[in-house]
Amino acid sequence: MDLTTVATAQLVSRILELAGVATIAAGALMTVVQFARQLIADRNAAAAVVAFRSSLGRAILLGLEFMIAADIINTVAVTPTLMSVAVLAGIVAIRTFLSLSLQLEIEGRWPWQRPANERRKT
Repeated sequence: MDLTTVATAQLVSRILELAGVATIAAGALMTVVQFARQLIADRNAAAAVVAFRSSLGRAILLGLEFMIAADIINTVAVTPTLMSVAVLAGIVAIRTFLSLSLQLEIEGRWPWQRPANERRKT
């Protein structure tokens, strides 16, 4: 690959990494604000905690998706060595496990399972 393509891929990768970090940070900040408002308005701590965990989990999931995309671009376009592909495989495996765990925590079901309201209809 020529230097312009590699430099562009590096730039895109860095932008995606920053977008992932910004997404998690902004999501966490908005979740804390929402949590505080809900506590003040409803004074229902249990419901506020459930909503807080769900919102924060969704922000983390979205941020992780940006970061995985950045890692893929960086590995494929910038440093396509066998070692970097192995490291990418490990990173993607760990982040996939985190994503699945977060989704199970947020929705109470695995991603491939239908929601409970859909199961009752059939």
